[in-house]
Amino acid sequence: LAMTAPLHGIRVIDLSSLIMGPWTTHILADYGAEVIKVEAPAGDIMRQAGPMRNPGMGPIFLNSNRNKRSIALDLKKPAGRAAALRLAAGADVFVHNVRPEAMARLALGPSDVAAANPRLIYVSLVGYGTRGPYANRPAYDDLIQGACGLAALFAANGDAPRYVPTTVADRISGISAANAVLAALLRRERTGAGEIVEVPMFETMAEFLLADHFGGRTFDPPIGATGYTRLLAADRRPYRTKDGYVCVLLYNDSHWERFFAAAGEEALYRAEARLHADGQRRANYDYAYGEVARILLSRTSAEWLALLAANDIPSTPLRSVDELLDDPHLAAVELIETVSHPTEGELRGLGMAARWAGWKPETPTPAPRIGEHSREILREAGFGEAEIGRMLAEGVTAEPERTASPARAAHGRAARGEA
Repeated sequence: LAMTAPLHGIRVIDLSSLIMGPWTTHILADYGAEVIKVEAPAGDIMRQAGPMRNPGMGPIFLNSNRNKRSIALDLKKPAGRAAALRLAAGADVFVHNVRPEAMARLALGPSDVAAANPRLIYVSLVGYGTRGPYANRPAYDDLIQGACGLAALFAANGDAPRYVPTTVADRISGISAANAVLAALLRRERTGAGEIVEVPMFETMAEFLLADHFGGRTFDPPIGATGYTRLLAADRRPYRTKDGYVCVLLYNDSHWERFFAAAGEEALYRAEARLHADGQRRANYDYAYGEVARILLSRTSAEWLALLAANDIPSTPLRSVDELLDDPHLAAVELIETVSHPTEGELRGLGMAARWAGWKPETPTPAPRIGEHSREILREAGFGEAEIGRMLAEGVTAEPERTASPARAAHGRAARGEA
C-alpha cells in the first residue's frame, strides 16, 4: 500500500516546531511523504505540553508528529548546518518556522539551501508577511487570533473578546501551507523548477475571517458595515433546554416554518414578519434567534432532538470532548485509532478523515522520540560510522537510548522504497 500513497517518494525536511509547521508536515506525512523532523537536541518545545508518561512525549506532540522520523541536529554548529544542507540536497521540500533573519544567520536561507538543491521547494512559515511593517513581530496562535479580528468577534454580541479555545490559527495556517506545498510540487512537475514559498499566519487568518465578514465594505464606496449578521447574532449558540443544550440551525424558510409548527407556535410565525419573511428575518436575526431560544427552554434536550428529527430540522446534541472520543460515528469510520508506541505503550491517535477509493493509508507509526532516527538518517545521507560517532560526541546530533521498534523500522524501509 505504501507504493500507492499519493506522496510516496516525496522527502520533506521539517525544521518546524510547535503546531503550525508540524501540522503542515503531518498532512504531508499522512499522504505518504517521508518526513524527516529535524529537532534541536532539546527537542520541539511542544513535546513538553502534558500530560505525559515520559518526558518529551506529550499528547499534542504525539498527535501532530506521527509518521515522521526524528533527527537531532544543533544547527548553530557548523557540522549541524552542513548535515542539514546534505539532507536538503536529497529532499523535495524544506519547511521551517524560524524567523527569516535567524535562518539567514544560520546560512540556511532560501539561496543557501537552493545552492544545495535547485529543485527544492523551500517553505517559510511566518507570523506576518516579510514585505509588511509587522514582519518582525512575534506570532503565536493567541496573538494572531487577536490581530486578525477573530477574538473581537465575540464582543459583537455582548461577550468579552476572547480566543477560540483551540489552536485554530496554527492549524488553519498549517492546512494552507500544506496546500501551498502540494501546488508547488505540481508546478515543479510541470516546469522542473524549485520554488520559494512564504505562508504567513496573519494574512491567512485575515483572509479566512474577511471571507465571511467583509460585508458592506466589500463594495467601494461601502454600502454597509462589516460583519455577517447571522453569525454575529447573540443567540447563535447552543440553545439551552430544560435540562441541557442542543444545537439547532434553522437555515431556510422551510426549516423556520416547520420548527414553529412543531413547537406549537405557528400562529406567532404567521403573524410576525420578522420570522416568516426571509428579508425581514435576515435584518432581525437577534429577534428571530431570541424567539427560538425562548421556545427551546420549554422541553428537555431529548424531547427536542426527537421532535426536530421527526420534522427534518437540522440539529445535533451538544457534545463534550470526552463524549466525542466515544462517539459511535467516529468509531465506525475509524477516525480514532489505537497504536502501540515503543516507549509510551498503547496510544489513542487520529486517523485520516478523507477516504480514497483506490488507496488506504497504512496504520500510522507513532511520533518519534528526540533523535530516534539520527543515526539511520545520517547513514542514509552518506555519513560514516566514525563521523556519526564524532557528531554524537560533540553534541552536533543526539539519540535516545536504543529501543527496537519493528513496526517503525518497517515503515522507514517502506518510505524509502526498500523491501
